[in-house]
Amino acid sequence: MLSEEQVRELLVETEAVLEGHFLLTSGLHSPLYVEKFNVLQHPQYTEKLCKELAARFKDKHVGTVMGPMTGGILLAHEVGKALGTRAIFTERENGKMTLRRGFRIEPGERVLIVEDIVTTGGSVQEVVDVVKAAGGVIAGVGLLVDRSDGKAEFGVPGEDVQALLHLTVPTYRADSCPLCKKGVPVTERGSHHLQ
Repeated sequence: MLSEEQVRELLVETEAVLEGHFLLTSGLHSPLYVEKFNVLQHPQYTEKLCKELAARFKDKHVGTVMGPMTGGILLAHEVGKALGTRAIFTERENGKMTLRRGFRIEPGERVLIVEDIVTTGGSVQEVVDVVKAAGGVIAGVGLLVDRSDGKAEFGVPGEDVQALLHLTVPTYRADSCPLCKKGVPVTERGSHHLQ
């Protein structure tokens, strides 16, 4: 079993957890940034992390593993492989999370939802809603990194939510950022760069 410290070391080693002075998509500043694809680009590390997630749900009678597009696809595939189940994903259509490509959840089917990084939990909650609308049962929620400070809720019992790493990521408005006051140069990160 991997400890949180071992997971953190792996994420730091692969530069999935970066330290510095970052301008986030939200416009806030932070001394930490999580770039999940820096670890997910390495199949051997992705497999190792996903086997750990799978082990935490091996007794939950999971029938399908599901994750939201994009990073959730890789995790669902690897966790599903480790559990010997089907792996599918949700994606947005006209702004709404949905199942496409012929994917279906049968009534009563036990679904494990996996996600890479959770900050607010919004995407995971949307996947939970898709499963419930189809009549599926949430077997659990597996997270690579929970950086919500325990604030993300999914309507699932706490023991059925497992994160490999809990990470506190401080954020600051630009006008009160201690890194700006020290003159530390800012790096812009994220998939939606500010204009």
